[in-house]
Amino acid sequence: MSTPVLVAVAQVLVLLVLLAAVHAPLGAYMARVYSSPKHLRAERLWYRLVRVDPDAEQRWTTYLMSLLGFSLVSVLFLYGMLRLQAYLPWSLGFTGFDPAGAWNTAVSFVTNTNWQWYSGEAAAGHLVQMAGLAVQNFVSAAVGMAVAIALARGFARSGTDARIGNFWSDLTRGVTRILLPLSLVAAILLMVGGVIQNLDPHTAITTVEGATQQSLGGPVASQEAIKELGTNGGGFFNANSGHPLENPTPFTNLVEIFLILLIPFTLPRTFGILVGDKRQGWAILGVMGGLALASLVLTTWAEMAGPGAAPQAAGAAMEGKETRFGLAGSALFAVATTATSTGAVNASHDSLTAPGGGLVLFNMLLGEIAPGGVGSGLYGMLVLAVVAVFIAGLMVGRTPEYLGKKIGRQEMTLVALYVLTTPALVLVGTATAVVVQPGLAGLQESGPHGLSEVLYAYASAANNNGSAFGGLTSGTPFYEVTQGIAMLAGRFVPIALVLALAGRLASQTAVPATAGTLPTHRPLFAGMLATVAIVVVGLTFIPVLSLGPVVESLS
Repeated sequence: MSTPVLVAVAQVLVLLVLLAAVHAPLGAYMARVYSSPKHLRAERLWYRLVRVDPDAEQRWTTYLMSLLGFSLVSVLFLYGMLRLQAYLPWSLGFTGFDPAGAWNTAVSFVTNTNWQWYSGEAAAGHLVQMAGLAVQNFVSAAVGMAVAIALARGFARSGTDARIGNFWSDLTRGVTRILLPLSLVAAILLMVGGVIQNLDPHTAITTVEGATQQSLGGPVASQEAIKELGTNGGGFFNANSGHPLENPTPFTNLVEIFLILLIPFTLPRTFGILVGDKRQGWAILGVMGGLALASLVLTTWAEMAGPGAAPQAAGAAMEGKETRFGLAGSALFAVATTATSTGAVNASHDSLTAPGGGLVLFNMLLGEIAPGGVGSGLYGMLVLAVVAVFIAGLMVGRTPEYLGKKIGRQEMTLVALYVLTTPALVLVGTATAVVVQPGLAGLQESGPHGLSEVLYAYASAANNNGSAFGGLTSGTPFYEVTQGIAMLAGRFVPIALVLALAGRLASQTAVPATAGTLPTHRPLFAGMLATVAIVVVGLTFIPVLSLGPVVESLS
């Protein structure tokens, strides 16, 4: 093997070893967190402050209303901070955001999308970054985890009158017992690796050419930790994880990728423990890992082979990538961030090769289930598992069951609406943008690549990813408003459908397994689940992908 190939293989092996080492203990720990009857002293203080009873079991409708109410208050609070930034401490002289921009940013961070139409170092002061954006990084991730746990309870419980837990308890525990401790350790690791952490304003520095350049300090390591751990993605700097103060070395690059994948690849273990069958968690993990590995191999090949006249002439497809990470490190980061709902980038996705860009776009269109975002990846995969058992039931003429729960007409109605929501948002948003003048005005290029830019933007927004093909000018009222709508609908419509499904499942009485019950923990079902995931995406998005990345790859 050549040296670049050896480096690519070595960093993947190191990552796999690290993820395998923490999988069982962290998964078991999270299961204990969400099932423990005890509350920490700080948690009890918070419950008294917001006047809620954390031990009161909620029906799915009450759980959903609590979640939506909390999210609405979060949007309004963050919107106010952004608009009034000029009057806040540590504003660094920055003015407040305009109404459309503040709306887009508030919705973006509350929905765990973290789409940024602005340059962080030129628009957001330290207080907004810490008390506004970073706080939402924590709570939006905790919301996704809470929904996944609620669905797991729906499968695990029997005859509970649609009661699936307590949103306030799940939210609080996700923040205080999981995200905060892990973020503290991660921030220390990043600081050791050279990521900055201070409250300095702009500082004039002299470059190697003798010129003067303004460099912004800030609490970067602490925000970078939860940005990756919570699959958020909004960067402190405009260059995101490609900035040397945010991701300075190959070591920090690997740490950040590990953080991105840590919770999504561990939650299947938690799910298996909560439903009383760890084999179910292994099956879900196997599908997630298989799809992610296939994407990584193909994307790395595309970037290292460098198909196209320009990369062949230059000798490598290094445009838009950092030399300190190289092609393999850039491809690994790109797959990790789009296979989850992170959206952080250490290279320009607009500069990926045509097949490489198409593959990371496909990761998002797949629904970000391999392994997906914090919480959202697990509940997205479980919804597809319901589709798989329904199809299997039709094939053998039996009533489909999954984990002892019958899948009937009402359950499949909820699942069908879930599966159709994101494609509708992506395709309608893309079609609108390419036929109206405000949408066309944002394109950097025409033709297949221009279509890919728009398709990527709405796929990123509706799937709550946040990364972008950088060529699209999205900081306009048209894109800020339409993408804000896509972010809201792409986040909360699926959540509402998942919680409704959880409520129906929790109300059912579990049926015992029989000789005719489909085993859902074996490789046969895992293969069927992976096939369902790919076919659902293929039937929906192949036409538009053929007009964009596929045509560009063949040209």
